[in-house]
Formats: sequence, structure tokens, C-alpha cells
Amino acid sequence: MANNTGLQDIEDCEAMNKALYKFYAAVMIVIFILALPLNASVLHLFIFKLKFWKSNTNNIFLFNLVLADILLIFCLPIKAYNFIHGERRSDNDTICKAMLFMLFLNRGASIAFLTVTSIDRYFNVVHPGRKNLLRALKKSPQISILIWLLLLPLTIPTMLKTFECCNSHSQPDNGTKEDTLVKDVVDSLREVVFFSQIVIPFVILVYCTVHIVNRLRKKTVGDRTKLRRAVFLVTSVMVVFSFCFLPCTLARMVLLIARVELSEAWQDKAAVAFDGLMVLSYVDCLLDPLIYCFCSTKFKALYLSSYFPFLVKGNEVPLDSSTGNTSQPRRNNVI
Repeated sequence: MANNTGLQDIEDCEAMNKALYKFYAAVMIVIFILALPLNASVLHLFIFKLKFWKSNTNNIFLFNLVLADILLIFCLPIKAYNFIHGERRSDNDTICKAMLFMLFLNRGASIAFLTVTSIDRYFNVVHPGRKNLLRALKKSPQISILIWLLLLPLTIPTMLKTFECCNSHSQPDNGTKEDTLVKDVVDSLREVVFFSQIVIPFVILVYCTVHIVNRLRKKTVGDRTKLRRAVFLVTSVMVVFSFCFLPCTLARMVLLIARVELSEAWQDKAAVAFDGLMVLSYVDCLLDPLIYCFCSTKFKALYLSSYFPFLVKGNEVPLDSSTGNTSQPRRNNVI
């Protein structure tokens, strides 16, 4: 009876450690308070200052990245409300599925545009003279719209069952062999979506980062400051991705193993760890603006001059490192 009760608690998405989940909720509230004005200010610059739709740089990708972050931010208060009340998800089926849709769509979009930005930088640095489809499409919104449309079907398996309750591959109390088979297929498909959204982009990021760093190290002619900035950019993308998304992926793997092995004690601990590391992944909304600054010194200078003018040195015109085109500064220093 005790074993069945424990499994049922997990299926009902009841938080095992309510005090810890209140701490998770507090962290999400802090992320929301900090990330909302930060990303809103970035969005304002992209629309009203940079006019990203007219840009021939990767600003279109970065605009979609901040848009995905903002949509994800609006999910955090609902998640925090559930955690405060000792629930791992809403007991309202409509709200639960809507939250799953928003969380997975926008996290997938954030990862996708982060990856596309790195691929674009890879071609600019490693193959600067080679024509490629991405370079042609990035000047128009078609590729961004295509990415959003491709992500929509990937959210369907996540909404078929209560994914956030971590009940993939659970043992049903009753049901026919056919029902069990269908459930296993749906569970497996959902896990494939979850892991592929992180593992595949991570492999691409590693490949691009290694080749960009090697290319820049071999380049002995040019501004060493600009070279170091470019290396720092691709490295920062890898650090943000690894810090935000890899831990929850590993925790998910451990949780699935515990579910298959039917280890109740490990299930409880793994579920708590997984939820906590998912909260950690939301920090991505705070770290992405750093990537905007590293992608374009023009954006950094524009942001500082618009919101923190006292930090900007007078008579400086920034370089736009996102395009590789250099605008000569009025003085010899660069932001």
C-alpha cells in the first residue's frame, strides 16, 4: 500500500518537499522580476532603434531569440504559483497543456535561434567567402518563420500526457496490452523530443565553437582585441547553453532510469532535482542579453547610451562586430 501511495503521489504531481519547492518558486519570481524589464528593453531597441527587419545582419535571429525569452518569462509566475501551493503543475488540464505548449515551444525556439546564430558566425569566420543558404535567408524573415513553424509539431507529444509530472514509462495500474503499447510509444516519442531539442543543438554548437576557435587562433593578422572578442563570443554561447540546459538533461536521464527501475526512493529525489534544474534553465532569459552584446558592439553601445548614458564615454562610435564591417571611431578606443 505504501508503494502504491508513493507512486500515486508522483502521478498526481504533488511536490514531495514543499519547502524546497517554495524556494524554487522564489527563484523563478526573482528571474521574472529581473528578466522582464531586461528583455523588454532589449526588444524595444530591436524594434524602435535597430529596426531589425531592415537589417542585413543577424539581428533578425537575435530579435526572435529575445521574443522567445519574453514568451517564456510570462510562464514563470504560473509555475511559481503552482510550486508555492505544493504542486508540480496546475491541476487544471487546460492550463497544464497550455503551459507545456508555451514552455517547450519557446525553450525550443530559444535553443534553435541560439544555434542558428552560432552557425551563422561559423560561416562568417571559417568560410567567409563561401555562399550559403543561411546567409541569403537571414536578411529576410522567412527562415525565422520556418523555424517557428518547424517547432510547432515538436510540442504535440509533450502535451499528450502530464509530462512535467515525470510519469514517462510508468507502470499502469490497469489497462490492456494495447493501451500499454500506445502509452510506451507516446512516452518514448516525448522523450525523444525532449532530448533531441538539447543534444542535437549542443553537438552543433561544439562543432562550430571548436572550428571558430581554431580558425581565429590560426589568424595572425588583424586586431587581436577583435579576435579575442570573437573567441569570447562563441565560448559564452557554449557556457550559457551548458549551464542552462545540460544539467536538466542529465537529471531527466536519471529520472527516467529511476522510473524504469521502479525505485521509489530515487524517483522522489530525481523528480525534485529535475524540477530544480529546470528552474535553473530559465536563467537563460537573463544570460541571453549578454550574447546580444557580444554579437554586436553596436548593440552594446546603443543599449548603454539609451538606458545608462552615464556609462558611455563621449564621442565614441562603436564597431558593429556582428557583420564584420568596421566603422572608424572618432577616437581610437572601441566599446
